[in-house]
Amino acid sequence: QVKLVESGGGLVQAGGSLRLSCDHSERTFSGYPMAWFRQAPGQEREFVAAMNWWGGSRIYSDSLKDRFTMSRDNAGDTVYLQMNNLKPEDSALYYCAAGPQYASASMTQDAYDYWGQGTQVTVSS
Repeated sequence: QVKLVESGGGLVQAGGSLRLSCDHSERTFSGYPMAWFRQAPGQEREFVAAMNWWGGSRIYSDSLKDRFTMSRDNAGDTVYLQMNNLKPEDSALYYCAAGPQYASASMTQDAYDYWGQGTQVTVSS
C-alpha cells in the first residue's frame, strides 16, 4: 500500500506564499504520475496540477498556472507545490495523489489510486 503524506499547509495572508510537500512511503516517486487536488468546504474536489512519471511535463489548472508551480526533487523523494500570490479563494484542503506506475498524468481524480490525508491551507484577506 502506497502512503502519501502532505505537509506545509497553514495560515497565510493574501498575497503570501506557501510551499506544500508530499512524501511517498516508497521513498521515491520514480515511475508514478503525481498530482495535487484541493477541496474547499461544500465544494467538489478540483484539480490543481499534475506531473508525469518521468517528471518532464506538467499539467496545470488554467486558473492557477500563473501562480502555482509543481516540482519534484532530484532524488524523486518529494513532490512540491509552490503557491504564490495566494488569495482567500485558494483556501482548501490540498491533497497529493499518485497514479498507477508508468501511467500518464491526468486531470481526473479517478486516474489516481493513492491519496494523502491532505494539508489545510487558509488564506486570510
